[in-house]
Amino acid sequence: MELMKRRDVPAELTWDLSAIYDDEARLTADMEKVRRLTDEIERDYKGKLTTVAAIQGCLDKYRAWEEQMILLGNYCSLAASVDYGDAALQERDEAFSRLYAQMSSRLSFIDSEIIAQDEALLREAAAQGGPNQPYLADLLRQKPYQLQPETERVLAALRPVINAPYQIYNMAKLADMRFPSFRAGGEELPLGYSLYEDHYSHVEDTEVRRTAFDAFSKKLREYENVTAAAYQANVQAEKTIADQRGYQSVFDYLLFDQKVSREMYDRQIDLIMDRLAPHMRKYARLLQKIHGLDKMTYADLKLPVDPGYVPPVTIEESRKYIVEGLSVMGEDYQEMVRDAYRERWVDFAQNQGKSTGGFCASPYGSHSYILLTWHGQMSDVFTLAHELGHAGHFRLCNEAQSVFGTNVSTYFVEAPSTMNELLLAHYMLKTNPDRRFRRWVLSSMVSNTYYHNFVTHLLEAAYQREVYRIVDAGGGVQAETLDRLMRETLEKFWGGAVELTEGAELTWMRQPHYYMGLYSYTYSAGLTVATQVCRRIETEGRTAVEDWKRVLTAGGTRTPLELARMAGVDISTDGPLLETIEIIGGYIDEICRLTEELA
Repeated sequence: MELMKRRDVPAELTWDLSAIYDDEARLTADMEKVRRLTDEIERDYKGKLTTVAAIQGCLDKYRAWEEQMILLGNYCSLAASVDYGDAALQERDEAFSRLYAQMSSRLSFIDSEIIAQDEALLREAAAQGGPNQPYLADLLRQKPYQLQPETERVLAALRPVINAPYQIYNMAKLADMRFPSFRAGGEELPLGYSLYEDHYSHVEDTEVRRTAFDAFSKKLREYENVTAAAYQANVQAEKTIADQRGYQSVFDYLLFDQKVSREMYDRQIDLIMDRLAPHMRKYARLLQKIHGLDKMTYADLKLPVDPGYVPPVTIEESRKYIVEGLSVMGEDYQEMVRDAYRERWVDFAQNQGKSTGGFCASPYGSHSYILLTWHGQMSDVFTLAHELGHAGHFRLCNEAQSVFGTNVSTYFVEAPSTMNELLLAHYMLKTNPDRRFRRWVLSSMVSNTYYHNFVTHLLEAAYQREVYRIVDAGGGVQAETLDRLMRETLEKFWGGAVELTEGAELTWMRQPHYYMGLYSYTYSAGLTVATQVCRRIETEGRTAVEDWKRVLTAGGTRTPLELARMAGVDISTDGPLLETIEIIGGYIDEICRLTEELA
């Protein structure tokens, strides 16, 4: 059965964007408002940012401009993300991107003029504190890498072109790629991007699962060259900008905004590739034994430990799980979760042209919006809890900070989301002493929370590092190179425990994270922090929860190192990551033991 078109989806399964704009007239009016504000800022401040008073006055207006742009941009992009086949929505989103680039180009003088001032003047302005302080602090860091004003203006104007590879990737994946049905088990079965990722990859029937993987991979193969060309354009643009700004490497450029060191980045990849791999190979062999497979292939890795014990979950039941599971965070946090259901923050629908995976957008001045595809499985509940972690983070952050203080480092941003997954799992473990139930929860943690963040995204990161090493050395990457790098990464991690059937090397085509800089590794970094803070909450209770809420409130005003220390975790050492890997290994050992006892 083919996925329904967006217009046929029941409203209750969709998000309600009217909290941002309830009609096109208001959207158009705010478009005009932001144009006038751009004119005003340019007229009143261009060429005049030579005093603390002028800098502060300009940034006050620029802050209002940024707040308005965030609402406009989120409204357009969120509407487009649920239907890439709707030409009108895509054009509106692209039109906003062009508008944003034009306005940003005109206002690029703000950074250029402020940075050109004597450092003592900038420090004086920053020392005044207030809502503009985070922005001024970032400009002080950026000062050594700022280009000439005209160059910055041109770069801002070219933003839609520089970001085009990501748009090309999404259009190829979500608008152009049409998957044919496939035959397995005597049936003709439908296939789609989300259908494979969220359904067939977990199906217990070996013929259906492996045949679906083969059909899915064959369709990906048809698009590998155009996808590789888009990715090549993306990484070469990043390398060019890094060189022009004077960074020593593309890694330094991409890590600069994250406010973390190269050592912290490499540690996350190297230790997990080395220390976690043996535990995950053991887990793979367990899955092979449980399911009686002739061999363990790449298409089998997402099988459940106990498929007969996976109860279906309705959307309404998920509310109860999450509200109760996150009760340790307090009544105000639980009420936010209830609001998300009542006010339709979440888009649950399955429809043609919708973005795959899940995300949470938290526009300043509005509530969050969550995209996922609901399949009625416990993994969906964990995904929703994860995205609500982002929502809870930015509700606290946005309420406490100016818009300039909400730019949270991507190194840390996945900690609040993965924390929610852990809290939900720990709550479930406490509610039922049954051994089979315990094994199911532990396996859900391993196969969803930790696998997703410490394996799927970490392997992306390890592969991605090799791509950037080639680019940093002056080379380029094509489909053949990307296939080879991905296969080598998978072989290194899985060893002989998993057979990498044809199509495994195309995994690099399946995620949009590669177009977001060094983002993939941050999932494991955030989960490392979350694992350690969750242990504190388990042992210290309310004190640890309040510390965590203070961390969330701090937003982007602290570095990841400082935020982790506020939560009682020292990520300047190997300790937290090694301890987290051992916790994962312990879960796998217990799952193996319970499997033997339950046999």
